[in-house]
Parts: sequence; structure tokens; C-alpha cells
Amino acid sequence: MKIGIMGGTFDPIHLAHLIAGECAREGAALDEVWFMPTSVPPHKERPEGGADAGARWEMLCLALNGYDRFRPIDLELTRGGTSYSIDTVTELRKRYPGYEFYYIIGGDMVQYLPHWHRIDELLLLTRFIGLERPGTNIDWTQLTPAMREAVTMIPMRQLDISSTDIRVRRKEGQSVRYLVPEAVRIYMEEGKLYE
Repeated sequence: MKIGIMGGTFDPIHLAHLIAGECAREGAALDEVWFMPTSVPPHKERPEGGADAGARWEMLCLALNGYDRFRPIDLELTRGGTSYSIDTVTELRKRYPGYEFYYIIGGDMVQYLPHWHRIDELLLLTRFIGLERPGTNIDWTQLTPAMREAVTMIPMRQLDISSTDIRVRRKEGQSVRYLVPEAVRIYMEEGKLYE
């Protein structure tokens, strides 16, 4: 099985996340994409007024419901602490021997690979799918040969949807309809999330 891993805070998950997952799945011929919310992301702070882990997990499950190629995985949430990819992949390979894992990352994150925690070890365990948006410029000379070899670039449309914008819109009382799956929108409204 070829499995793509979509990591992120998903605070909240939105349609661009789902489109990115489907683009990677189709472009790299993946069997499934596993959406894995981070407990504590290593490269950014939790936003002020963000949802707790339980709410982020519920929204993720609602968003993925009904599509058998997407699966929510709570490994990083249940482990807790800082979510380092090396720990996650090591655990996944123990649990699912014989599976191939591919980290799905934005094209802008490809340039950041040299700064990933224990990247040399990670490169031995997984490959990367970089989603190349219009205007993405990667200086490949800044990556080692092993990093360049480990990355497959897949083109993706530019979608101007972000979790930050959705949180701001909710706080300001603006609609987020059609930016998130309908079940997620209802969940946010009923729970008064981000207000």
C-alpha cells in the first residue's frame, strides 16, 4: 500500500486541505491519504483562540466521512507532545510493515527540508510529495542530493483558503460556507468555535 500522510494542525480543516490530498493521491498514485492532526507542531505556535485537540479531531472526522481513500489518524494526538515526523514515521512503519509512506507537503516546505528534525534519518524511511502551486520557486541547490531524490513534485491549483482566514471570518461573524465541508461549518456554528 502506498500511503500519503497529510499532517497539520487542521484548525480547522478546509476544502484546500481536501483538494491537496486528492491532488497528491491522484498525482502520485497513492492508495490512501491519511490525515494526521499534530499535537504540538514543531515549526509554528498554536494560534490564539484555536480549537482544542478534541474539536480539531471531530472536524477532521466529519470532513473525511464518506470517502474511503481518506482516513483520519490520531497517532500524533494520542502520543502528545511535539509532533516530529521522524517519530511518526518510525511508529507507522512498526504498525504497518510493508507499507510505503509519503509525506505530502506544500511546495514552500520543500525548501525547508534541511531544517526538519533528524531529516537524514527521515529520508531513509519515507519520501515526500511536494505540491507545486503557481509561483512556487525552489532553490534545489540548497537541498542535498538525497533530499532532491526523495521529493516528487505534483502540480496543484492555487487556492486562497487558509485556516487563519477561516478563524478570522468566524471571529468577525462572516460566513465560511463553501470554504469548509458543510458538516464542519455546522459543527463550528453549533460549538461557537472561533467566535
